Amino acid sequence: EIALVRFHARHQHYFPIEDEAGGLAPRFLFVANIEAPDGNAAVRAGNERVLRARLADARFFWDQDRMRRLEDRLPALDKVVFHAKLGSVGDKVRRLERLAEWLSPFVPGADAARCRQAVRLAKADLVTGMVGEFPELQGVMGRYYALGEGLDADIANALAAHYRPQGPGDEAPSAPVSVTSALADKFDTLAGFFSIDERPTGSRDPFALRRAALGIVRIVLEGGLRLPLRRAIAAALEGYGAEEGADALFAFFEDRLKAHLRERGARHDLVSAVFALGDEDDLTRLMGRVAFLERFVDEEDGANLLAACKRAGSILAIEEKKDSTSYGADADPSAFAVEAERALHDALERASTAATRAIEAEDFSAATQALATLRAPVDRFFDEVTVNAEDAALRANRLRLLAGIRAATAGVADFSRIEG
Repeated sequence: EIALVRFHARHQHYFPIEDEAGGLAPRFLFVANIEAPDGNAAVRAGNERVLRARLADARFFWDQDRMRRLEDRLPALDKVVFHAKLGSVGDKVRRLERLAEWLSPFVPGADAARCRQAVRLAKADLVTGMVGEFPELQGVMGRYYALGEGLDADIANALAAHYRPQGPGDEAPSAPVSVTSALADKFDTLAGFFSIDERPTGSRDPFALRRAALGIVRIVLEGGLRLPLRRAIAAALEGYGAEEGADALFAFFEDRLKAHLRERGARHDLVSAVFALGDEDDLTRLMGRVAFLERFVDEEDGANLLAACKRAGSILAIEEKKDSTSYGADADPSAFAVEAERALHDALERASTAATRAIEAEDFSAATQALATLRAPVDRFFDEVTVNAEDAALRANRLRLLAGIRAATAGVADFSRIEG
């Protein structure tokens, strides 16, 4: 009840006072812009009367609400509109149950049955008198009522925590049931609005979808979760019987991740370079790639290799457009005319094999170290070899060597998207 009393003090723009032990003292402060002849006694009495009435209302709702279990309130959610095109809050709760069960295996320590129970009750306090009067207390009151019913503390805590984080200064949930509930709620909201093409535009975001996506990003990264994002999006859309919007929602997550990294001072171009691979949707693994890639391109070998890869990519783009073809990384060793070609070919084979093996083991440090060995043979190739030779077969074979450079680095990132 202390949190409830604190809220009512703030609701009237009052300042609650704590005692020396950190508990709530029976005092409060307020600011008045007048100085009455009676020493402001009437002003003080008036504010005390207002707060006393608010607290009396709260006590009434508290007593009345506890006469019914949260479970008994669920049918009333079918009469509460979530969105005109997305059904009722009751519909949302049923989707959350299915989605929480799907998500629970990806959250260490999460029990599917307890997660289902948590999301089943997560919105029940919306039809209580207290939340009807004070909407800001949604989730908070659900937790108190659940604890009052003797429900498991993890489930009760999830009723409040599933709304978090509500902003950059708010902590992300960490308890397994709370994490699963928060993810389910946010994925369902995002999938629903993207399925009906209600997406943020410019500064307009009436349904706080940016906050929801950023909340998922934070929960996943701070918890080190290994969640396949594309599959999670598909599972959420399935709850609406929809498939449209999956690609747009995935791109939206990419933008939110970049925004999150910008706030932390990290390089968002590296995120684009890894996302461009097309098969990376594990945000925790992606950030592992980004971290090692950031260190790699800041080193001399990495910076030089990046420049060489961009040069190779630029040449390939021009020549492939000119030839109306795409060159594969299948250069013919028997057609090499100079030693620099052979040296690059052999280095590419070694580096590609080592990098592929390292990536499969998620050893991104070893993968970037393998790529670093390409610096010298790539530099030598560009110093000693004329790619656009007059002999058409020789030219095509050398372009395939450049494609080999592109292919060798593609397992780590799309180097063409890295700035610098």
